Amino acid sequence: MRFAPPNPLRIADRASGLNAPSVRSYNERLVLSLLLQNEGTTRLEIGEKTGLSAQTVSVIVRSLEQEGLVAKGEAQRGRVGPPTIPMMLNPEGAFSVGVSFGAWSADVVVIDFVGGVRFHKAHAYAELHPTATEAPLQAAIEAAVEVVPAHLRDRIAGIGLAVPDEATIGDDLMRLVGRDLPSAQARIESALGLPVFMQNDITAAASGESLFGVARSLSDFVFFYLGARLHSRLILNHQIYNGKAGASSDVGLSNLADALAELGMTFRPLNEWPDLTGTAKPVYDAWRLRARTRIRSSVEALLDFVRVQSIVLSTYAPLAVAELLRAEIAEMLPGIDVQLGRGMISPKAWGAASLPYHSRFMVQ
Repeated sequence: MRFAPPNPLRIADRASGLNAPSVRSYNERLVLSLLLQNEGTTRLEIGEKTGLSAQTVSVIVRSLEQEGLVAKGEAQRGRVGPPTIPMMLNPEGAFSVGVSFGAWSADVVVIDFVGGVRFHKAHAYAELHPTATEAPLQAAIEAAVEVVPAHLRDRIAGIGLAVPDEATIGDDLMRLVGRDLPSAQARIESALGLPVFMQNDITAAASGESLFGVARSLSDFVFFYLGARLHSRLILNHQIYNGKAGASSDVGLSNLADALAELGMTFRPLNEWPDLTGTAKPVYDAWRLRARTRIRSSVEALLDFVRVQSIVLSTYAPLAVAELLRAEIAEMLPGIDVQLGRGMISPKAWGAASLPYHSRFMVQ
């Protein structure tokens, strides 16, 4: 089974490039990783930060330009001497597909080379159950692939699957792919002719934020994923650690949905949310208090052993809900920088789509 990203987070597995069987050189990966972490970096800065000679940097950048992986930015004037030209990743230099399996749906996304979401669709599990003659999940992935312009489809780096822990695989997912996940991975890989990478869904979401999101400049942070349940990961020196603390079901979005259902407000968190300022407000306020108290307790327990100064809160809850909760957590934890994750459309699928990039282009 092929897992990505490996541990530590940004070590590459030396897989092939876009479609070529050859291995990308370490120095090429180094330059691509640097450009991902630092938008608009000049050749001189690339040399200073990597230790590569000016000639080596020039050769690598020229090669990556010819492949369409990097592009020139606007010339920067105002300094002594000729204007400097920053280099950056070309958003259309590569594409990737990500698939996640949540409590309410299977999500499929397509992202570009800088993490921009080009396509997203949430599929009800009833739509995806395989039959003797049809494989709807593969068809859903194929439909996502077709969103990429035909002349750019050879730039699709692969497919990432974000799957829950085996102990939490529900009936919907078991009917969809079965418990033999490696076989499902192989079937999709064979059917679509693209490499398929698999990772735990929460770890994938954390890796997406580290690669493309608000955490890309952070080496150490605590990652909280607020979905149907609340999950957490600790990242130290870019390495993801999965603690023994289980997911918290009493503060997840499922818990809020159940509490509001008792008021006659039936909804699913992926759909339109009800008015939370009227009769629902006491229930909503109580739920947020439970959520932020649980997060504070987790962080304070952690601070007895390691020193982290940043929290990333990832969720697909509406921005107003997420931002209010973020602000309340920050107030409860003075001195800790609390940020919302970037991948709010579908954090786990977005993170899954980052897996081929980790493995095929990046280096630690």
